[in-house]
Amino acid sequence: MLGALMYASKVIMEVIPNVHFIGTLIMAMTIVYRKKALYPIYIFIFLTGLLNGFGTWWIPYLYIWAILWGVAMLLPQNISRKKAVIVYCIVCSLHGFLYGTLYAPFQAIMYSLNFEGTIAWIVAGLPYDAIHGVGNLLCGILIVPLSELLKIAEKSVKRT
Repeated sequence: MLGALMYASKVIMEVIPNVHFIGTLIMAMTIVYRKKALYPIYIFIFLTGLLNGFGTWWIPYLYIWAILWGVAMLLPQNISRKKAVIVYCIVCSLHGFLYGTLYAPFQAIMYSLNFEGTIAWIVAGLPYDAIHGVGNLLCGILIVPLSELLKIAEKSVKRT
C-alpha cells in the first residue's frame, strides 16, 4: 500500500513539475520501517516503470531512491524531534538538489558522455534540480509528522 501511495502522490503532484512527496515518504518510511522500507520503495519504482514505461529514464530510479534510503538509514534514531525536523528536511532537500548529479553517471554511461559532457548535462539540469530541492525542503516538513503517524498505525496493527 505504501508503494502505491508513493506512486499516487507522484501522479497527483505532476501538476507542479519536480515537486512531489517521494523523498518525504521514503524518509518517513525509513525512519519507521528501516530495512523493510525498501519494499514500498521498489514497489513504487516497479509501478512507475509499469505504468509509465520501462524506458532508459527509469533505470536510475533503481539506485537514486536507494541512496536517499541509505542516507536516512545512517541518521541517528534517537535524534530529538526539533533536530529531526531540521536534519530530515536538509537531507531530503539535498537529495532533490543533487538529483541530476546522481542521475549523471547513468547518462554518461548510456550516452558515452565524457567528463565535460557529463558536467554540461548536470549544469543544464540545475534549474530543475533547484526546484526539486526547494520542493523537497518544503515537503520535508511533513517527514516527522508522517513518521509519527506511521508509528501509531504500526502499533495499532500489532495490537490486533
